[in-house]
Amino acid sequence: MPVKKSENIEYLISDLVEEFGISQRTIRYYEELGLIHPRRTAGNHRVYTKRDRARIKMILRGKHLGFSLQDAATLINLYDLDPTQIKQYSEGIKLAYLHLKEVQERKKELDLLEKDLYDAIAEAEGIYQFLKQKEEKDV
Repeated sequence: MPVKKSENIEYLISDLVEEFGISQRTIRYYEELGLIHPRRTAGNHRVYTKRDRARIKMILRGKHLGFSLQDAATLINLYDLDPTQIKQYSEGIKLAYLHLKEVQERKKELDLLEKDLYDAIAEAEGIYQFLKQKEEKDV
């Protein structure tokens, strides 16, 4: 359960694990990459802010859409440089269009693969039927 400290809500790693369905190791990895910055308690436990939580949510949304962690880091760092979010949205839109183009290209490749598989199956079924009929005649 989130810890309320004065007016700021803070989260333990277990809160974020439960909320987002990710491992503690994943959260620590995001910290290693500098994507989140939890403070440490006197007992050296990590305590996460609403900002860290929002960053994790943004990273996971980006991953769901197929963006890399590097793309997420780029967008997060832009937010730190420009609190108006103009640069962040501008760069996010560019990255989204690039990713969309990659998805469309992969989709075309998959469509071609699907066609090739149907053709191969039809050819194999034809040969199979021919061989089966030939064997029945020879018996």
